This record gives sequence, structure tokens and C-alpha cells, in this order.
Amino acid sequence: MTPPLYIALRFLMHRKRAFLLSLSGVVFGVGIFICSQAQTEGFAQQFINSTLGSNGALVLRSRFQPLGAGLPVPPKKTALHRRPTQRRYIEGITNPREIMRVSRQFSNVAGCSPVLRGTLSARSGFENATVDLYGIDAALHVRATDLEKQLVSGTFEDFRDNSASVIIGSRLGQELNLAAGDSVQLLSPGGEYWRFTVAAIARSGVGAVDSARVYSHARMAQTLLRKPFAASMIIYKLREPDRAPALAAHLENLFQHSAQSWQEREAGNLQLFMTLRISAAITVSLIILLAGFGIFNVLTMSVLSKVKEIAILRSMGYRRSDISAIFLWQGAMIATAGALLGCLAGALLTWGVSLIPIRVRGLIVADYFLVAWNWQHYFWATMLAALAVFIASYVPARRAAHLAPVATLRGSSV
Repeated sequence: MTPPLYIALRFLMHRKRAFLLSLSGVVFGVGIFICSQAQTEGFAQQFINSTLGSNGALVLRSRFQPLGAGLPVPPKKTALHRRPTQRRYIEGITNPREIMRVSRQFSNVAGCSPVLRGTLSARSGFENATVDLYGIDAALHVRATDLEKQLVSGTFEDFRDNSASVIIGSRLGQELNLAAGDSVQLLSPGGEYWRFTVAAIARSGVGAVDSARVYSHARMAQTLLRKPFAASMIIYKLREPDRAPALAAHLENLFQHSAQSWQEREAGNLQLFMTLRISAAITVSLIILLAGFGIFNVLTMSVLSKVKEIAILRSMGYRRSDISAIFLWQGAMIATAGALLGCLAGALLTWGVSLIPIRVRGLIVADYFLVAWNWQHYFWATMLAALAVFIASYVPARRAAHLAPVATLRGSSV
């Protein structure tokens, strides 16, 4: 007997226009799904890379003391407020070098840098702005962050070799009309203005960083801020950033300092990007669902138009499973061809979108549409198309299998 696959191909070729319309629906749905997921993940990945490069994958902050260790026990409160009252936080890190020495023994720690942080007022000409001052050790900080790679003007050597110099964020530089080589004044808590040379301008890609961040040398920052401690936090660069929460919990217990992973720090923004990805996936999935309805109609009409042929095949000895396989094979061919062409279309669309110029200066900074090349986009698009086509093919295939051959050949209606 002729194989069901060959018969399915012949049936499809007799309805070429319907076949092409069904195929185009799958191709379009798969391609748009891949492109939309590449865009949403691309922007999310850019934000993650930028924030890791500026703020680290893990941050160790204030030392804490458990209540009960030489401290008065506060009155009991509800469970909602229980955790904050279990510790007393003490600002500053008094032994950052020793903590970093021990931290480097962990295999996941690629680098760490002490930072003395404070909020000041900056002035340039007639412009004023509130800035976030980061006092850093230049040699250690470039190993823990991407600061040196983020410079868009000036050089890191100019900053490293001049203790009276600073690096400022790109958006802050625009606000204060500053460029590399200009002077900026920072107001100390004592009310005195200190003059610094702008050694370089940095663009991290994170709006909050670029609009307020100023980097200075740690000793200069300690004198300017009048802090008794050398560091207010330690920034960590990790070889596997996804494992930051586990390491944060371990370091917190080890050093008795509060530790925060980047996932916890950026939880709100990460949820926003995840919501956008899910929303885009649901919206585009409707296109594939509509393509499935089209395939359902095509195969149903194919069954109605091939009633006599099906009856003849049954009378020749084809079983119900063989008849059902003929129409399932039609759906499988549509799904396979549609998925392959759709993946190709998705790749071309993704590449084309990545060339479109835009100007984003908000949560992230981008000059072109950001895309991510991820094999999972193609996998899930193919699985979604296969599922939709299978569901659309099953009912017509089942109906064809249950046609009564004798009644059909005698001219009875379906």
C-alpha cells in the first residue's frame, strides 16, 4: 500500500493556496515570537550587564549586632516587623582589607573593591546638582567593575595619577556642562567647596548611575565626607552572578555584615522586564493560535472534499489509524516547514531590528534596539507552533478516521 505520508503530500498539493496560507500563518507567528522575545531579553540583559558592571553582583554593607548580645531586648512586635528589630546596624566597615582577603578565597569571587559612599552637592559655574560620591581604590575598583571600559572621554590613567581628580557620569556631566579637563566643586559637610579636576566621563548604561555618580579617590573622599571609617561597603564581582544570593547569605553569616545580591537589589526592575517578556509572549502566541485555526479549517475542508477518496482507501484495507495519520502528516508538514522558515524569518527580523537606531536615556541607555541571541527563543517558538498545529490537526484527522466507507460509497452524506 502507498504510505500515508505520500498520500498526505498529494492531498496538500491539491490545495496549494490553502497550504500556503496556513504555512504563512505559522511562519509569521514563529518569526514574530522569536523577534519579540529577542528584543525584550536584549533590553533586560543590557540592564543586568550595566548594573553588574557599575554596582557589582554583590554588596557587603553595614555591620550588625544581633539583639541580645549586650543590647537591651526591645518589646515584642508583630511578625511583620520582627525581622528588622532582630539586628542593630552600625554604619561603616572598619576592616575592609581583612574581609576582602577572606572573600577572595571563595572560588566565585573574581574581585572586590571597598567604596566609601556619601551624598554631596556639586557646582559648576551656575549649575548645581546633588551627587552620589564613590570614594574608591582605583586599582581594586577596575577589577571589580567595568568602570575603565565605561569611559567615553578622558583616560583612567589621568584619574589614577591625580588624587584631586574625579570621574563623573555622562548625564551628570551634561547637566553641569562639564567635559574632561574641566573643574567641578564639591560641597563638604562643613560647608566648604573643594575643587576637583574632571579626569574622565563615564557612561554605564544605567540612568540612575550616569545622572548622579561621581568617583573620587578613597582617601580624598574620607577627608571630604569626614567619615571615621575607610569604607561604607564592598562591591564584589562574581564569576557566576546567578549564584549571588547563596554567597550573600554565606558572607552575611561569616562577617556579620549585611549582604545584598544584585537579584535582591534589582528585584523591581527584573520583575518589570519579566512581565514585559511574558506579555509579549502571550500577545504573539495569539498569532500562532490564529494560524492554528486556519490549519483546522484547511484540514476540515480537505476531509470534506476527500470523502470518497477516504472511503476508497478504507475499502482497500487502510485502517482508521492510517487515515488519521494522513491528516496528521499534513499538519506535521505544515508545522515543520513553518517552524523552519519561521526560525529563519525570526533570525532575519532580529538582525534587522538590531540595526534600527533609537535614543533611550532612561532606566537604561541605548542607541540601537537591543536584542539577545538565545537558542531558547527558537526552541519555544517551534514547540508552540507544533502544539498549535497538532491540536488543529487532531480533530479533522479523527473525523476522517471515523468515516463509514460503505455508506460513503453508496452516496450517503457525512
